[in-house]
Amino acid sequence: MNNIKNNFKKNLSKDFPASIVVFLVALPLCLGIALASGAPLYSGIISGIIGGVVVGSLSNSALGVSGPAAGLAVIVLNAITDLGSFEIFLVSVILAGLLQLIMGILKAGIVAYYFPSSVIKGMLAGIGILIFYKQIPNALGAQNFEAIKTGITFNVAIITAISLGILLLWQTKFIQKISFLAIIPGALLAVTVGILLQLFVFPINTTFLVKIPVATSPTEFLNNFTFPNFSKGLLNPAVYSTAIVIAVVASLETLLCVEASDKQDPQKRTTSTNKELIAQGVGNMCAGLIGGLPVTQVIVRSSANQQAGGQSKLSTIFHGILLFISILLIPTLLNQIPLATLAAILLIVGYKLANPATFKKMYKEGWDQFIPFVVTVVGIVATDLLMGIGLGIAVAIFIILRNNYKIPYFLEHSKDGDIGTYTLELSEDVTFLNKASVLKILDKIPEKSIVTIIATKTQFIHLDIVEIIQDFAVKAANKEIKLTLVDLDINLHKHNKPMPHIKVLKNESTH
Repeated sequence: MNNIKNNFKKNLSKDFPASIVVFLVALPLCLGIALASGAPLYSGIISGIIGGVVVGSLSNSALGVSGPAAGLAVIVLNAITDLGSFEIFLVSVILAGLLQLIMGILKAGIVAYYFPSSVIKGMLAGIGILIFYKQIPNALGAQNFEAIKTGITFNVAIITAISLGILLLWQTKFIQKISFLAIIPGALLAVTVGILLQLFVFPINTTFLVKIPVATSPTEFLNNFTFPNFSKGLLNPAVYSTAIVIAVVASLETLLCVEASDKQDPQKRTTSTNKELIAQGVGNMCAGLIGGLPVTQVIVRSSANQQAGGQSKLSTIFHGILLFISILLIPTLLNQIPLATLAAILLIVGYKLANPATFKKMYKEGWDQFIPFVVTVVGIVATDLLMGIGLGIAVAIFIILRNNYKIPYFLEHSKDGDIGTYTLELSEDVTFLNKASVLKILDKIPEKSIVTIIATKTQFIHLDIVEIIQDFAVKAANKEIKLTLVDLDINLHKHNKPMPHIKVLKNESTH
């Protein structure tokens, strides 16, 4: 009991400051994703709260943070339009959560372990580039990139620069060595300074400030929640197909983020993917019941949590509580936060995810790792998250198939006069994927050669490969090739022809 209490206190000292950073990162993302999804702004905040408190409590992910995901924004936008109303769409969210719950119970989370690490790292870097890129207009005080061409807002750019300066300074060893300064989260200080600057030194237009609906009474607060329309939703076939799409996409995004979050964990703890699916399922059912967007584990907030020093899921839960307290008690104050300061926080997060050192490291690991990594990054930046991941996985699979094609054997070749000697040592596993490679090398062996095929190390050889060797044994007689088979137990009488040119050796080595 004392150990639990000590660990709680130890974690709390780091988790609470980390939760403030995650809260500051999550707040604009919740609002922005709701806006991009064509949903009420409060729906994004509701999902952030549920992702933190509900999913955070049920999950055993140490650093993973859940909430509304940008990767689902287009799906949600189209679904709301197609279904006719947000209330009907919420029925799909509840059903999607139910499907995820069933998937978790059936232990479908194992699929997460089949994603290549190069694709996961590419996903992180790709998202980092997008985050960095998309914050540039907010950082310069422009509505979009087109507006930047006509000019930037000087006061906004100054606040961004000062905020970035604070955040970068707070990461230096100099500040970390000063204990009373190190305990202050850099993001919290940047936000505080940002508010003071825009209020008293560099006033900016409300266009470039956070916008949260302000409720003046309990009734008005409750009116910000939306409830599902079961009477129409359950009778609409499109609701069920939408639920399946949301369940599949949200689960895939979550499992990829779980894998990525675990890789970022300095303590290398492993999240139960099945528990995570159950937690996400319960979270989405809750979100659908009270007017929230679909939730997934999201890498931006998870990375911010890790980078801010989060130690346990307490930081995730606290960030959800802070989101609730903020919209309940201080929405007016939150509406004084410059988007420039939040952009500065996200610029740092984006840069850390897409750090040039990561690209250098992946390059040094070889082309087999680097190519799927780069394809994933480019795919995510050029298209979207799921397409980028799909392209990365496709390339990774192609490389595996190519490697299988190239290395099913080790070949030694020597020549004595006009007679060539070929020793073909098969690898441990020779599958049907190696058919083309084996067939190609055997067909190239010239007449009157001496050929030895060794299977001493082979544990598995596919029937297709056996047939290729059987056929080669027949061709060998016609080409006057002397063939020796070592530890290769195959039927050489398949063609009912005498084969005096063949030797079959057992438990011997040619070396």
